[in-house]
Amino acid sequence: MNKLVILFFFLHFGAFCQTSNRIITRQGQVSFFSYTSVEDIEATNNQVHSIVDKSNGAIGVSMLLRAFIFKKSLMEEHFNESYVESDIYPKTNFSGKIVDFNADSFNDGIVFLKGNLELHGVQKEIDIKVKIENLGSNLVLTGDFEVPVADFNIKVPPLLAPNIAKVIQVMFRFEYEPYEE
Repeated sequence: MNKLVILFFFLHFGAFCQTSNRIITRQGQVSFFSYTSVEDIEATNNQVHSIVDKSNGAIGVSMLLRAFIFKKSLMEEHFNESYVESDIYPKTNFSGKIVDFNADSFNDGIVFLKGNLELHGVQKEIDIKVKIENLGSNLVLTGDFEVPVADFNIKVPPLLAPNIAKVIQVMFRFEYEPYEE
């Protein structure tokens, strides 16, 4: 009987610790910008999910590519059908960890993330510089990084090559709150 009580306590306490160390956002923002002399292309996705485990500095991000909103509907159509093929590859994911994680990593300041970005069926290791704002129980992470189109096997037809930047600038802002199941 005592073994059963200890096992229950361990499982319950362990689950509580794991949950209390997690913070989440379901409305993170990711936007990207492609600049060329022919045209600028930008889009924003405000439905990005992300979770942070404050006990070890692990971060996960997931978003549906069809949730990006463009200024021109034709750009959105080309993005989904011709470039990222969102019917075949509907999501983009990132999983990584804060480099040199320690107890002060979630204080206001700059940290570096190292992890894998999965886009268009290709997974690449990337490094991201992130600004952290600690708002008490909430945390805000902002930053940007570059995505070389060719690295993710995104093919741009030669006729449209002057319209699409070879390297896309990606910006993000995630405001996390305590995770509640």
